[in-house]
Amino acid sequence: QVQLVESGGGLVQAGGSLRLSCAASGRTFRTYVMGWFRQAPGKEREFVADISWSGSSTSYADSVKGRFTISRDNAKNTVYLQMNSLKPEDTAVYYCSSALNMASLRASLGSWGQGTQVTVSS
Repeated sequence: QVQLVESGGGLVQAGGSLRLSCAASGRTFRTYVMGWFRQAPGKEREFVADISWSGSSTSYADSVKGRFTISRDNAKNTVYLQMNSLKPEDTAVYYCSSALNMASLRASLGSWGQGTQVTVSS
C-alpha cells in the first residue's frame, strides 16, 4: 500500500496560483494511477484530476479544466497539482489518492493522504 503526504496548501488571493505536491512512499509508485480530490465545507468530496501511471493520460473536472494541471515525477515518487487563476470556490481541503486502476480511483476506493487546506480569498 502507498502512503501519501500532501503539501503546498495555503492562503492565496483570487487569481493567484499554488502548486500542491503529494509524496508517496513505496517502490511501486510508478504502477499506481494518481488523483486529486477536494472537499469544501459542508460539501461532499469531489474529483479534481487524475493521471495515468505513465503520465501520458490526464483528466479534469469541468470546474478546473484549463486552470489546473496534474503531473507526476515517478523518479521522485511525487504527483503535483498546479493551480492557476484560483477562485474563491476552489477553497477546500485537497486530497491526494492512489489506486491500481482508474476505476478504483474514481470510485474513491484508493489510498488517501491527510489533505492540505487551500483557501482563496476574494
